[in-house]
Amino acid sequence: MSAVLATAIVLAFIALGEIVSIATRARVPALLVAMLSLFVLAKIGIIPTEIVEVSTMVSVGALIQPAIMVHMGSLMPLRTMLQQWRSVLIAGVGIIVATGIILATVWPLFGFEYAVAGAGPIAGGIVSTALTTEGLTEAGMIGAVVVIPSLILMLQSLPSMPLTNFFLRRYAAKLIASGELATGADGADGAATAGTTAEEPVEKKKLVRLPQVLVDNQLFLLFLVFAAGALAYWIGELTGISYSIWGLLVGIVLTALGVIPDKVMERSNSFTIAMAAIIFIVVAPLMTASVADVIASLVPVACILVIGLLGICIGGFVVTKLVGWDPNLGMAVALTAMYGFPADYLITQEVARSTGRTQEESQALLDKMLPPMLIGGFTSVSAGSILVASALVSFL
Repeated sequence: MSAVLATAIVLAFIALGEIVSIATRARVPALLVAMLSLFVLAKIGIIPTEIVEVSTMVSVGALIQPAIMVHMGSLMPLRTMLQQWRSVLIAGVGIIVATGIILATVWPLFGFEYAVAGAGPIAGGIVSTALTTEGLTEAGMIGAVVVIPSLILMLQSLPSMPLTNFFLRRYAAKLIASGELATGADGADGAATAGTTAEEPVEKKKLVRLPQVLVDNQLFLLFLVFAAGALAYWIGELTGISYSIWGLLVGIVLTALGVIPDKVMERSNSFTIAMAAIIFIVVAPLMTASVADVIASLVPVACILVIGLLGICIGGFVVTKLVGWDPNLGMAVALTAMYGFPADYLITQEVARSTGRTQEESQALLDKMLPPMLIGGFTSVSAGSILVASALVSFL
């Protein structure tokens, strides 16, 4: 089978997952559909088990990961993050507590490598899962432990999304009953400031201002993000600290200075293919794993999911009480660690639309709830989980 055909077949299943996710409004995770379909068809012999390896996309993903770390750093809207510090704190402490509880319980029960395999993915998304998978592979891990990150990624949204929906509905009902929407009371730390969301940070004057002709040049932007990724990789080699951590920091600093624009890989039209390559990295261990390996990993995976969910809820609840937020909003923000964007946006939008009695009330609810939800998901999935995964795999 040619690399082009192998890539097209795997991408077909990824696209199928996206279609199912869109049709179900993210109730059925796209990666669950894609990865489960690929695994089942490989095991019954319809597609070859080595299809991901033949595609060569795993090598592309490994090459592009430092640039993706820089891109993640370029997404961090520092002004909005400072305004939404309560959301950042709730999400951050949630994943720290979850990681601590996973290490304290899963390590004695199954071993340190199992705790590492679950801690990064449980509080993150595709990137942290790929980092964990890469770390386990480089450490020579085989068998059931290697498929745990993929299984966690597939399943983590199933318990967390219904819980988020429940908490947000309770919060929306309280807002409507209290009349806060009518008075404009600040129930979410000033989150509903007209039109300002995690996706639309307020522009500030920067030290460096690239000419617009370069900002609009996609090849130049691709050079910038790869050069920054190479810098992060070199610093990682020099210091012994994972390039992924340095990539985030380099991305944050260079974006704040104006050396690279925000959302740099999206602007260069390279982000979609980059994320596709990362998905190939995550899928690869599952394709080569035996059914026995997957069955052997189910008990550890179930424990990690339950313990991680409990840890996120405990950490989120404690910080929510400390900062004086409504626990319903705080718990929903903490739970974004288990699914991130776009599920956090879709859930919030659906709750606002279905609980608001008028179009204006639905919009007011969305304005209240969406910014902290987006910031919470970004803090955990795009930043916190990467730090956790990078730190833990360094001990393997």
